[in-house]
Amino acid sequence: MRFLILLLAAAAASAADQSKLRIYELGEAGKPAQLADLPRLRAAQKDKVFTAEMPNPVFRLSDLPFLGEGRKEKLDLYLPNGPERKDRPAVVFIHGGGFTGGDKAEQRSSSVSADLARAGYVVVSCNYVLGAKSKDGVWPRNIADCREAVRWVRAHTVELGVNPDKIAVAGGSAGGYLALMVGLSDDRTGPGGDPQAKVPAKVSAVIDMYGVVNFSKHGKGDVPGATPAQQAAFLPENQCDPQDPPVLILHGTADTTVDLQQSRDMAAALAKAKVPHELIVVDGAPHTFDLHPKGSGWTRTALRWAENGNETRVVSKGDRADLAEPTLDFLSRTIGK
Repeated sequence: MRFLILLLAAAAASAADQSKLRIYELGEAGKPAQLADLPRLRAAQKDKVFTAEMPNPVFRLSDLPFLGEGRKEKLDLYLPNGPERKDRPAVVFIHGGGFTGGDKAEQRSSSVSADLARAGYVVVSCNYVLGAKSKDGVWPRNIADCREAVRWVRAHTVELGVNPDKIAVAGGSAGGYLALMVGLSDDRTGPGGDPQAKVPAKVSAVIDMYGVVNFSKHGKGDVPGATPAQQAAFLPENQCDPQDPPVLILHGTADTTVDLQQSRDMAAALAKAKVPHELIVVDGAPHTFDLHPKGSGWTRTALRWAENGNETRVVSKGDRADLAEPTLDFLSRTIGK
């Protein structure tokens, strides 16, 4: 009985969170989600009047398969309200959890995904293989899984109404690391790359939210199965080159899980390679936040390079901790809106 009460309470909390985030679930109870059902499910919402309890909702189709037969990991698809388009930009969001836990539908992932979808982006929040570094089959499959989420979006641009040249990847904590690896390392020859892939996993922008970028600094140890010479390839700091897409880094000064210096080191590596990037440091923000963290404000340092190699550095500040505006500004400039 106690288990049933806890289960019902958890379900009620989940429903409350979903309502608060104004997420309208498209899926049908008891029926596995299929992308082929999307047109019918969207059409069923066209004549509905959304009330004050859920104004301007975003639509979610949960638990879509994307990794092939035999894989339990799924993804959630978030779609904006309003007229359908054929050229929307898209964002793949990767959850955190120390590489051993977490889920695509956690509060942070749902909140960020809903915010981005409400701003007009098609968003995919994906799961990936979980497990300790000592567990066989985890590394670099976790990176490969996230690349496959990007490939899934690009392979289904017609059904999703997405521009294949306007896809970004984002993630928090462990997901921040994975987003950096997807965005900066080669999608064929890098860790978790697939030289036989018919659909590229390249992206046009990266958002790293307080990601682990150097395992040795964080005490996580080496990646098993990789030789000493290969270990360096698993550090995003070593994957920077001038052809990389622009990167936005978000980190809080009160983070006691991943030290802020890791993000500063990542920014320094991007600067050395002349990769356009922005580092936003949020005063008083802890670890694991969405686009509305606790804190007292933020400072943004943006670096860009002209074709002649000249550097432009712009420092700006926000008097509130909210990160929705600078994040949407970054996406608008890199993949459009």
